[in-house]
Amino acid sequence: MKFEDIIKAIKSRYNKKNIEGMARYGINPHNTYGASIPYLRELARKIGKDHDLAQKLWASDIHEARMLAGMVDDPELVTTKQMDDWVSEFNSWDVCDQVCSNLFRYTRFAYQKAFKWSRSSKEYVKRAGYVLMATLAVSDKDASDARLERFYPIIKRGATDERNFVRKAVNWALRQIGKRNKKLNKSAIRTAKDILKMDSRSARWIARDAIRELNAHLGS
Repeated sequence: MKFEDIIKAIKSRYNKKNIEGMARYGINPHNTYGASIPYLRELARKIGKDHDLAQKLWASDIHEARMLAGMVDDPELVTTKQMDDWVSEFNSWDVCDQVCSNLFRYTRFAYQKAFKWSRSSKEYVKRAGYVLMATLAVSDKDASDARLERFYPIIKRGATDERNFVRKAVNWALRQIGKRNKKLNKSAIRTAKDILKMDSRSARWIARDAIRELNAHLGS
């Protein structure tokens, strides 16, 4: 599919109710047409991997086109500069999560960026760092327990951030690491108990939610 045809296809899916519903879930409605994720995945299957096309889709600044860019780009061709450029333009949690989940976690820079971005003061850049931690815990089957446990100090540091999209990503990272195996489940619960002691409303929410889910996962 050509770039122009893809944009036309996205625009043809304009749905005001979907856009209003997305806004209720905290999704930025800027330059959005309301095309669903399943539809974008369908387009991505038709397109295949195309690095050059992904750059054009991202440059369009269309909400759905940017998510699609993450689905069709080739992680082997993604540069560290591209990652920093794209993450600096994240303006909605769904774009952040889709691009990190579908593309960035498969690049050779994923761990490096997880640590780097988690130190950012920008909400969506910081969220991206923790989303990478969560998705790497699921997708990187070769990662040692020790490698994932190196995320714990970063998770503790981020737990006091009161911004909703950050704290939810911190919680997600902790839970996904703890679901990987029994050893990590126990160490993640210990980390959550340390976080629970922090004088922070966000930290207490993160810890209690993680402990509840990780205990249930351990017993399953």
